[in-house]
Amino acid sequence: MKPIVPFISTLPKQQIKHWIKALSKKMPKEKIVNFSEVKKSEYKNIKLAIVANPKPDDVNKLSNLVWIQSIWAGVERLVSRFKDDQIKIVRLIDPEMSRTMSEAALSWVLYLHRDMPLYKAQQNRSIWKENFYIKPSHKTVSFLGLGQLGKLAALKILNNGFNVCGWSRTKKNIKRIKCFTGERGLKKMLKMTDILVCLIPLTKKTKYLLNYKKLSYLKKGASIINFARGPIIKTIDLVKHLNSGNIKHAVLDVFEKEPLPKEHVLWKHPRVTILPHISANTDYETATLIVANNIKNYRRSGKIPKFINTLKGY
Repeated sequence: MKPIVPFISTLPKQQIKHWIKALSKKMPKEKIVNFSEVKKSEYKNIKLAIVANPKPDDVNKLSNLVWIQSIWAGVERLVSRFKDDQIKIVRLIDPEMSRTMSEAALSWVLYLHRDMPLYKAQQNRSIWKENFYIKPSHKTVSFLGLGQLGKLAALKILNNGFNVCGWSRTKKNIKRIKCFTGERGLKKMLKMTDILVCLIPLTKKTKYLLNYKKLSYLKKGASIINFARGPIIKTIDLVKHLNSGNIKHAVLDVFEKEPLPKEHVLWKHPRVTILPHISANTDYETATLIVANNIKNYRRSGKIPKFINTLKGY
């Protein structure tokens, strides 16, 4: 009999079906099913589950659960609920996601670098005006977060002629990238930054990391791209800096509440570009292959894949 692996998620039903079909194709020896189809009598036999933003109460029903495989890179909601490693949480580490994120970083850095928001504003007012061009070598793009996603994106920007800096909680050494850590390091980096890209995990220590004071450290006229999580930046403080002109523009792909409420002030702010959380979507083909390999290796060796440190949050 095939072992049951429940797919626990709050995604739309059609997406859940798509994931289950794709996962089942990669793992014919496993019975991948929607959690709602699992009988209560089967709960006690389940050791692992695949999740995508699950309801914690559903996960808790599986009393003998050992580990969960997330199909997303972000796992802060899981970490907040399952502390002290009571259940091992394995996040998705997918090179394709890193590639897609680096592509997005380059796209939107160039968007800001070439003053596209300004030219769009001029178009709206029928203004024909060439603005002064500054070479990439005269600009500094800084990354908040130098993990797998941040590092590859930083290297992508570096290879396009920009000066690149990066800040992380622990010291990193990356060739040709100036790396910072600690409070003083963050302040020093922000002061030299023209474009700041946020790619840091959301934890207790990084929530509202970019508040009014930290944002004031940025070079006047700097811009921000947030691909991390909404609560990394305190929105009300960001709006104040945008209104004053201290921050030139913000490209925001993530928000505290998603979808962003229609009445939110950010929608119509002239210095904000809003994206619907599309910077690096999970790729079905590569993600299912990674998940399948993790589970196959676990069945063979009994060894859980590399899991996150719930105390650190990543």
